[in-house]
Amino acid sequence: MKAFLILEDGTVFSGQHIGADRDIISEIVFNTSMAGYPEVLTDPSYAGQAVCMTYPLIGNYGVCREDMESKRAWPDGFIVRELSRTASNFRKDITIQEFLTGQNIPGISGIDTRALTKILREKGTMNGMITTSENYDLTSILPQLKQYKTGRVVEKVTCSHKYEIKGAANLSQNGPLSGSARFVPEDYAAGKREMRPSLVRNLNGAGKRIALLDFGAKDNIAGSLAQRGCDVTVYPAFTKAEEIIADRPDGIMLSNGPGDPKECTQIIAEIRKLYDTEIPVFAICLGHQLMALATGADTFKMKYGHRGGNHPVKDLETGRVYISSQNHGYVVDTDRMDPAVARPAFVNVNDGTNEGLIYTGKNIFTVQFHPEACPGPQDSGYLFDRFIAMIRKKSLITSGSATVKGEKDA
Repeated sequence: MKAFLILEDGTVFSGQHIGADRDIISEIVFNTSMAGYPEVLTDPSYAGQAVCMTYPLIGNYGVCREDMESKRAWPDGFIVRELSRTASNFRKDITIQEFLTGQNIPGISGIDTRALTKILREKGTMNGMITTSENYDLTSILPQLKQYKTGRVVEKVTCSHKYEIKGAANLSQNGPLSGSARFVPEDYAAGKREMRPSLVRNLNGAGKRIALLDFGAKDNIAGSLAQRGCDVTVYPAFTKAEEIIADRPDGIMLSNGPGDPKECTQIIAEIRKLYDTEIPVFAICLGHQLMALATGADTFKMKYGHRGGNHPVKDLETGRVYISSQNHGYVVDTDRMDPAVARPAFVNVNDGTNEGLIYTGKNIFTVQFHPEACPGPQDSGYLFDRFIAMIRKKSLITSGSATVKGEKDA
């Protein structure tokens, strides 16, 4: 079956229909990852968007449910150059075509994704329609495309209720393992709220209780904390700060998520209350932007954003460059930030935009990229250890000791 991708500037691409049989209007973005399409498709940060994969062959290793970053797929649509007809992988559960159909995601294959990406880079991110109708009418479609907005998508992706994930240190099956632990999507349906201790890398956070605000959190954020021994309580995005503070967490994580951060006015007000406490905070992506807005800074929409697993970021303190996984279309405007409140910690090597902040006089640091890196490199996974070190140092200072034996400052 034929399919068409229509952009709001009037450009039309013709290809083949894949996935669910329905039309959609969405914001069209591109991702430069060479692998990791199951994680991309299940990343809640893509809610309200249709994703174009720049790598030319997608689907060759199928979909393994254990690799999913949430219990369902979130993009409105999927755009590829070629969808693999076969999936060769001993871990595979289903093919990507079966996955797209089962998740009700329409898509298009067989188009020149390089040409599409060039258009989005030159003209900026724009809205588009995926349709199978050969009798489409541009005069009626283009006004619809220009009017489309992603809306308040955090409300769509956040969890409905508070739940707990036990750290690996508290599981009876725990042993002297190494590697990574994951929260498997099937466990949601079974009502389980524990990490599967498949491979536990370290337990330096054993006994620490972390509050994770879910603005569209990828499962591997909680997994990165749980594999270090932390007990994680996940809260819906609109939870009042008073409830979180009353639960007396040792640290607070602000997660990634979709949409324009300025639309999250209620959440920003609650984050300001968390900022005013002495509880250590680590924020990622949307959480990073929301903390900046809560403390008087500004954000702006990028021309085409950063989405992929190959973005270089520079640590301004050490000068070291890390390759990072990213997925965002908005960025903090450090030119309008009060240096007495926060200072830049990381910068994007490609375009000089901000990639992280350290807050003055606070146990708070934030990053724009994804240190849990699924998909992507694991260069910056140490930031979870830095967060735990900050918590431990704060705990010892509070109890009367000003040093952490054998441990560098966070």
